[in-house]
Amino acid sequence: MKILNFIQTFIFLPLLISCTLNNKELRLQEKPPVFVDVIIAGNEDFASNIEVNGTVLSNELVDLHPEVSGRLIYLNVPDGGIVSQGTILAQINDADLQAQREQYKSQLDLAIKTEKRLSELLRVNGVNQADYDVAVNQVSTLEANLKYVDAQLDKTVIKAPFSGQLGLRLVSPGAYVTPQTILGTLGQTDKVKIDFSVPESYSSLIRKGNKVKVQTNDSKDSLTATITAIDPQINSVTRNIKARAFLDSGNILPGAFVKVLLDKKRKAMIVPTNSIIPEAYLSQVVVVKNGKAVFKTVETNLRNATVIEIMKGLEPGDSIVISGMLYVRPNAKVKIKRVRTLKELI
Repeated sequence: MKILNFIQTFIFLPLLISCTLNNKELRLQEKPPVFVDVIIAGNEDFASNIEVNGTVLSNELVDLHPEVSGRLIYLNVPDGGIVSQGTILAQINDADLQAQREQYKSQLDLAIKTEKRLSELLRVNGVNQADYDVAVNQVSTLEANLKYVDAQLDKTVIKAPFSGQLGLRLVSPGAYVTPQTILGTLGQTDKVKIDFSVPESYSSLIRKGNKVKVQTNDSKDSLTATITAIDPQINSVTRNIKARAFLDSGNILPGAFVKVLLDKKRKAMIVPTNSIIPEAYLSQVVVVKNGKAVFKTVETNLRNATVIEIMKGLEPGDSIVISGMLYVRPNAKVKIKRVRTLKELI
């Protein structure tokens, strides 16, 4: 009898242990649902705004160079002076050209008189056509020579190409200059432009005519500028697109570093930033469906401090988990504790 009891115990004991372990596993698997807060996905008003770096430039800026070599006999480049378009800023010695012009002018006067006399003789057959043609050609040649000398004389005078403010004078009167010599600079400081670059993904925020805010490092107040031009192609290296805006009012010195603030309000599907689960190459959100947690891969776009735009992966009406995500596992049971709104979270 003892032997029989021992055999029965030996046979049924493993089965008993196995059943006990299975019951424990079932109890472990049947964990209580995780309580979570959710928001309902839908299109909301979204203020897209980013901050990029910009550089202030003069509307017009040139280095003042002479076109010919020679000695400066006149110089009117006061440091920081304001000049109008057409103002004579410098003049190079042109005595030799003036003498040459007088020579050509005298020869031209004589050639014109000769042409007139031959023209009268030609009417009465007092001279042949060939002699008259030579006289006409002489007049044309001297007129062309005179125009050439006048063009050379124009090059000895440096005029302001536009109204603006001069920079620092770099030469002195009487100096010998060449076309490589810089006399100074001239720029328009009353109207400045800001060049800035925006990442390709934010290109929808820049449109010709749109307003942007400009902020300098030494001021917390923002100035307004209007976008006037956008580069037609994206930089293949940086994947940035370049734009230019003109300052509407205020004054910023050219060359200054500024911050350009872009913003735009539109309808978009947005969720709180903390509802996004970042992975190495993708982003996920947790959606409640039929009482279970479903992890969805989403494609994000613009963001601000509190919310982020969802481009793909969600449908309007989806219940998105915004709390308790650390305790949620795929296909685990969840229970909605509270439905929140974006206005409560922003």
